[in-house]
Amino acid sequence: MNLEDLQPGDVVFAASHIYNDGGIPDVPQDELLAKPGTRGVIVETGHLEEAPERLVYLVRFENSELNLGPPTGCWPEELKTGN
Repeated sequence: MNLEDLQPGDVVFAASHIYNDGGIPDVPQDELLAKPGTRGVIVETGHLEEAPERLVYLVRFENSELNLGPPTGCWPEELKTGN
């Protein structure tokens, strides 16, 4: 399945380390949010006002207790569809 075909509720995996860039309140900046292979669920897809030509995914990744973390904005190259 191609990332462009994914919808809210679909499962994805982190393709790289994903850190908080400061955009997630109550989470320290530069905190690791997902290691490569971490499973997540798409919450929403859209475009940033600053980059309307680029698709962005809002993803909640599982933590070590399998609870979903905060919604995290991810670029397509940071995600993959298979573990």
